Amino acid sequence: MCRDWGAVFGVADAADLFEHFERGTYRGREYRYLPDARHGVERGTAILGSAVVRGFPSIPRVLVLDPGIVEFFDGPVTVEEKLNGYNVRVADVRPDEWDDTDRDDPVGPLAFTRSGRVCRYTTEIVREQCDLGAFFADHPDLMVCGELVGPENPYTAHDYDDVDSVAFRVFDLRERATGDPLPVDERRALCETYGFEQVRSFGTDDPRAAVDAVADAIDELDWRGREGVVLASADGERRLKYTTSAVHRSDLAHAFALPFDYGREFLFSRVIREVFQAVERDEAPAETRERARRLGESILLPAVETVRAVDRGEVVGEEHTVRGDPAVLDALLAQFRDQGLDVHVRADRREGDERAVEFVKRASATRDKTAHYLEGGTVDE
Repeated sequence: MCRDWGAVFGVADAADLFEHFERGTYRGREYRYLPDARHGVERGTAILGSAVVRGFPSIPRVLVLDPGIVEFFDGPVTVEEKLNGYNVRVADVRPDEWDDTDRDDPVGPLAFTRSGRVCRYTTEIVREQCDLGAFFADHPDLMVCGELVGPENPYTAHDYDDVDSVAFRVFDLRERATGDPLPVDERRALCETYGFEQVRSFGTDDPRAAVDAVADAIDELDWRGREGVVLASADGERRLKYTTSAVHRSDLAHAFALPFDYGREFLFSRVIREVFQAVERDEAPAETRERARRLGESILLPAVETVRAVDRGEVVGEEHTVRGDPAVLDALLAQFRDQGLDVHVRADRREGDERAVEFVKRASATRDKTAHYLEGGTVDE
């Protein structure tokens, strides 16, 4: 670890930056990761010996398509689907980069979660689904950025018609050490060359035409219960995101099912998105009332069911099902517990050569506060 890290990250106080890195291990090898953005360095940036894997940058959100898109972009805009799963970066780190020892056992491509942790479960999934060996043999300095989606993933479970369990969908290729993106056309061509499943493209337009293209895409995606779109400049450097009413309601339903475990900012932001969407679409009063009804149901009904569940003495929290190699699932559950999550396994069974585990990440704040109020506790306001 003798690199000039201040120069690598472009920061004057590298020592202060490093105070915010946390330590992790993967099969006996130690690495560091940055769980929150600091000094202009992206959240999720990881250091493995002398190798750097940059975090994925935050994408700004536009609340009003017109004039938002026209003001933000000054050239062609590609519109792609934004999927509802969890953000993954895959990079190939050589043993001689990671260690200063004589170990030559292979590491292979690794999957990093948004916070920068190496996830063994996700690593196994992407290795199974993508021809990473061929890609990294030709492009060792790139990283593959994608979304792991499907009903059986351990972070953000969501149903997709074409996904039975979990699937990896690529939405970006970037320089591993700098985080610089490849141009959109080059990225999509490379993904096609190596057989990577990509997020759907709705096409490329000038900014003015993109306003209508996004509106049409959002209408379709909203009807299908999908998340939204990401807009990118031709060079991949500038990006915006815009999401559907369906995902706003889904987010609120998830949050209000665990009402004391999510912050007010999370809840407020989803309601505000609905407000601006209703205004921009110039909805008739009846349409806005229907939007309000759906929004209200997504807030109230899950919360009521959770209070009833606590009253019945049931476990409440985020429910997940995962399947795969038994040892990999052991590592996944251990990882969650190491992160301080309270994991309750509801079912653990073998299905052929695979193991399937149904578990709940217990929502302790919601459980404890709900029980307190049900027993007559008071609220300080």
